[in-house]
Amino acid sequence: MQRTPPAPRHLMPRSHPAPAAVPPVPNRLLAAALLAAASLVPPAAGAAEPLVRFEGGIGVQPLSAAGPNVVHGVSPGGQPWVIERLSADVATDARITVDGRGLLLAGGNNIGTAGGQSVRARLICAGVPHDSELVPLDARGDFRIQGFLNPFPPSPCNSAVLLVVSGAGRWFAAGIPKP
Repeated sequence: MQRTPPAPRHLMPRSHPAPAAVPPVPNRLLAAALLAAASLVPPAAGAAEPLVRFEGGIGVQPLSAAGPNVVHGVSPGGQPWVIERLSADVATDARITVDGRGLLLAGGNNIGTAGGQSVRARLICAGVPHDSELVPLDARGDFRIQGFLNPFPPSPCNSAVLLVVSGAGRWFAAGIPKP
């Protein structure tokens, strides 16, 4: 019977010494360290509570029987506008997400186009405006706003109104509040 020679030493498993014991940490010190570390971590996205929600939109009709269709001091765009779809969510941390589809001119020589416009969301709480950043409309009149309102809206937002306004501050569409 033939014996197999032992494996070379560098291929043999090594025995490792047991790790040194870690001295115990007092509970108060550990709790304080964990609390300090937790305060440095930003809150998770989406952790803020919903403030207001809008589902559906109304395009502007610039003139009414009483004159210009002014909403909370905001003048209408010069031509009628239509919007196919609008949804908006605002959180208590001032985060806003707006998805708009088909915001198009409904009159004038550029009818059926986005008119080369850019828009922002304007949330009005108890008569006080809170604006998002400006975003361009694409050729189909679609836009998406993701950001924060400035200034920070109050919670609760009483008598909430959402307007989609141009860079010049004229309103083109309004959101329909969702309870």
